Amino acid sequence: MTTATTSRVRLGTGIEIHYRDRGGGPEPLLLLHGWPDSGYAHDPLVAALPAGRCRSLAVDQRGWGESDRPADGYTIDDLAADAVAFLDALGVPAATVVGHSMGSFVARRVAQRAPARVRRLVLIGTALHSDNEILREVVEQIRDLPDPVPDDFIREFAAETVHLPLPEPFLAGLVAESRKAPARVWRAVLDGIVDYDDADRLSDITAPTLVIGGERDALFSVEEQTAAAAAIPGARLELYPDTGHCPNWERPDRVAADLARFVGTT
Repeated sequence: MTTATTSRVRLGTGIEIHYRDRGGGPEPLLLLHGWPDSGYAHDPLVAALPAGRCRSLAVDQRGWGESDRPADGYTIDDLAADAVAFLDALGVPAATVVGHSMGSFVARRVAQRAPARVRRLVLIGTALHSDNEILREVVEQIRDLPDPVPDDFIREFAAETVHLPLPEPFLAGLVAESRKAPARVWRAVLDGIVDYDDADRLSDITAPTLVIGGERDALFSVEEQTAAAAAIPGARLELYPDTGHCPNWERPDRVAADLARFVGTT
């Protein structure tokens, strides 16, 4: 895979979005990260993809990484609108949309709101509902989160989402990226996640869909992941044993192979 080009693009809403553009292949992939990450979080997956096939567009969603941090606009619907506006700004008519965790809910909303823009849908670490007891506990934990967000807090949260340990350089990069966002963004985005519910609209998704999850996911149970896949017509479900909430970090080679196979056969 070629070296990433980092760029910024102004959306129709006026905000600027930072993204990593890598690959240059004929198949565009729009990569949507989780909370509290940035486009950097997709690096292990993108590096493992077959060369020459895909163009990977890993965005820093509003508030995160190097993107603008407006005062508001942090609901899942807002983030989905940004994703469509991003494709517009780059002149990409349609893409395979890949979302991890929070990004999976954004990706689902894109597929519901703008089905013509989604060639395929890949959901990693998703669930039928975005609100559960664990996430509500995190909401309480960050209610008084200071600025800047402490490194130890970021590192501990990232470590708790995985079952397999992450390479230290990558984990350090995750911490550095997450630290860029102020605490108000952490709170606003998480509030938007737990307040969102599209369970009754999943049957509206028409794009071929692949759901990838871990059997040791600490945020979403196997039952929650299975229910999400069952609600989307024709969705394929791949559950990885001995894997946590982040298969794209823990087993990037396998996720890349499954993603490439899915793109090649749908």
